[in-house]
Amino acid sequence: MNPTAHPEMPSLRPRSAAYFETTHTVLSLPGLHPAHDGVRIAQLSDLHIGTATPRARIAGALQAVRRAQPDLVFLTGDFVTHSRYPLPRIAKELAGMAGPAFAVLGNHDHFVDARAVRTALEEVGCTVLVNESLHVVVRGEPLFLVGIDDAVTRHDDVRRAFQHVPQDKPALVLAHAPSTADDLPEARSLACFSGHTHGGHLHFGAMTQWIADKLGQPYLRGLYKVRGNWLYVSRGLGFGRGSLVPRVASEPEVAFFELRAGS
Repeated sequence: MNPTAHPEMPSLRPRSAAYFETTHTVLSLPGLHPAHDGVRIAQLSDLHIGTATPRARIAGALQAVRRAQPDLVFLTGDFVTHSRYPLPRIAKELAGMAGPAFAVLGNHDHFVDARAVRTALEEVGCTVLVNESLHVVVRGEPLFLVGIDDAVTRHDDVRRAFQHVPQDKPALVLAHAPSTADDLPEARSLACFSGHTHGGHLHFGAMTQWIADKLGQPYLRGLYKVRGNWLYVSRGLGFGRGSLVPRVASEPEVAFFELRAGS
């Protein structure tokens, strides 16, 4: 793990259905514009809106993001689970989201209705990236963002997503599946933000990691260096207390980041 990654910091909430933890990680990116040194990012992942996630937890997570006043907010997929029933709730529960927000879709969004999920996100002012890039002006200078669609359902196209990104520029990548990091351009000063794994969901230490490795999912939680780029895998917000599916040693997470210019 990056030595600048802070240990997990639990929120002040009691261990109720609304409980989540916050993490704070510093990411050093070579070639980062001096104006972007100190840029703050919030990541929410795997909300699984509906019976899988208590409304109070989502509301608390959004409040934590608003309180932090990040420069950018990233949402990395799986807004719903198996049913269309929660689709109208997406815009309601994400209303009032802080900061410029950008999203990619996850495998469950494609299972349910990708177009409807995208429409709901756009209703609350969130830009959904589908195998594409854009540069956003942050603190007066352009910063490249890349959104790669879900690899689990084979909607990803990394080559297309990067076709307009200069090779000498750092970029921030949103991709629901952590395995996408294996397909990113090598050593390009990239930071990839993913979810999908729920941190192992039922995490029993080395045994869980061994099983994940055998299943081709080596990136379960936290920070990794993959092919010379950063990858952060959020544990996400869904399931656990207040749902029918428990979590073990893998509490829901809201992740915060600070960018630093560095080698």
